[in-house]
Amino acid sequence: MTVHPAFPTSATEAAPLTVRVVDPLALSPDLAAQWDRLAGEASEPNPFAERWCLQSALHLLDPERQARLVLVRDGSDGPVIGIMPLAPAANYGRIPLRHVTGWTHHNHFHGAPLVRAGFEKLFWSILLGWCDAAPWARTLVHVPRLTEGGPLHRALVDVARMRGGRAEVVHREERALLESNLSPEEYWDAAVRAKKRKELRRQANRLAEQGAVQFRRWQSGEAIDPWVDAFLDLEARGWKGRSKSALASQSDTEAWFRAILVAAGDAGRLGMRALDLDDRPLAMLVNFLCPPGGFSFKTAFDEDYSRFSPGVLLQQANLDLLDHPQIDWVDSCAAPGHPMIDSVWRERRALVWVNIPLSATPDRIRFAMLTKTERLWRRWKGAAAPENEVESLS
Repeated sequence: MTVHPAFPTSATEAAPLTVRVVDPLALSPDLAAQWDRLAGEASEPNPFAERWCLQSALHLLDPERQARLVLVRDGSDGPVIGIMPLAPAANYGRIPLRHVTGWTHHNHFHGAPLVRAGFEKLFWSILLGWCDAAPWARTLVHVPRLTEGGPLHRALVDVARMRGGRAEVVHREERALLESNLSPEEYWDAAVRAKKRKELRRQANRLAEQGAVQFRRWQSGEAIDPWVDAFLDLEARGWKGRSKSALASQSDTEAWFRAILVAAGDAGRLGMRALDLDDRPLAMLVNFLCPPGGFSFKTAFDEDYSRFSPGVLLQQANLDLLDHPQIDWVDSCAAPGHPMIDSVWRERRALVWVNIPLSATPDRIRFAMLTKTERLWRRWKGAAAPENEVESLS
């Protein structure tokens, strides 16, 4: 394979690299295999950008077909070095401003592209240069939910600087992360106060008096449909169902959830478990395992049994992820300050939303005006709210 400089300085140097917009539902077997291989070689794992998840999302959750699946590869038939869904946007929050955004659905909890390890700077350089020339791209590229300080964020900062601009962080959040060398038992004792552990033991004993309590784990080769049906029913009977935000509340999200759980199981990415009472699920959760990391995608519990804390009891069992030989950390995918998972998982992962200007002079002028406006807005907002409650215009 040809070795390329981190930043091509001429069209000749960049020529071996090609950028293609591909139809995710009409991929050749070779490109499909390349996408799958890239997921295993990426500098940062992201299940929501893997083929088994993103293909269904683009098909079912992007009805207007706005997203473009952009693929960067080494030559016309060389290996793929990066893949990212992009979409044009007419508005930036409440501001009418055309720009480019990394496409995600609200059920996607990470926005990082899949990029081959060691090629991060090259990927961003080629992708941004391609956006500079794309007739539909304007003003800036907005990248949501990058891991702060991770390889992709650091590379993006460097590339923006080399292009004569800067990568502007417009929003930042922290959420619970599980990352420790402790055993599950040691971690539980260190993370949860003794008084709370005693209360949870009492609740577990009271629950056992109600019937047969069992922890189950989905096994490869086992039928997945009964698990999916049970999870959707459990979630729909809770507050998400009442607020119409449950997966089953919309036909497209239900179809997507069913499709990706089947696909995740086939890809060896699925970790699903349940806490049952007399063969009836009281709590369930879905993990996506993407070594070296994991993502705790969805959880649900029976609110009629909330006095027994079934969700917390299941999370206690879920700490056996600390013993998984291929998993170093697990992202909770939870909202910042989540009252349950923040009390059990004590580490934190910071995510940033980043804007990068395109290179044309009008683009840079608009970017500078937007950046100044956002900074003033955040300064004003920050005077009235704690830092972790400040939201950006985006």
